[in-house]
Amino acid sequence: MQRGSDRLSVHKDEEMKHELQGLIRSGHPTRVEEWHDPEPAADDDPDVTLGPVPARGTTGQAEAVRFEFARRLGRTAFPADREALLRALEERHAPDGLISLAEELPADRTFHTVQEVVTALGLHPRGRE
Repeated sequence: MQRGSDRLSVHKDEEMKHELQGLIRSGHPTRVEEWHDPEPAADDDPDVTLGPVPARGTTGQAEAVRFEFARRLGRTAFPADREALLRALEERHAPDGLISLAEELPADRTFHTVQEVVTALGLHPRGRE
C-alpha cells in the first residue's frame, strides 16, 4: 500500500533496508572503506559524559561539585538558605555525598547561585583563588 507522503518509492525503501541489514545484524560497521566509519575514542581522551572537564593542572573538584549541585537544584531552588537547599536536594533524591556537603554550608546565609554555594564550601574554581 503506497502512502501519499512518501519521499521514496517502495523499491528504494527496500534497497535501503537491504543496505542497512548487515549493520543492524552485526552491530558494527560493514563498509569496505574505513574512512566512512567514525574513529573510536582514544585512551587519553577526557570523559566528557560525566561532567565538566577539569583544566590542566587542576583536580576539577570545584567544577564537579558545581555541576552536581546545578544538575540537582536547577534554577528554581534559588534564592535559598541552607535548609531550603537541603529540602530541595532531598526532594530530588540527591546522593548522600552532595547532601553532606550542603550540610556544611553556613546556616545564616542566603545563596543566590550555585557558584555562591561552591564558594561557601571553600572550593575555588580554576582561575579564582
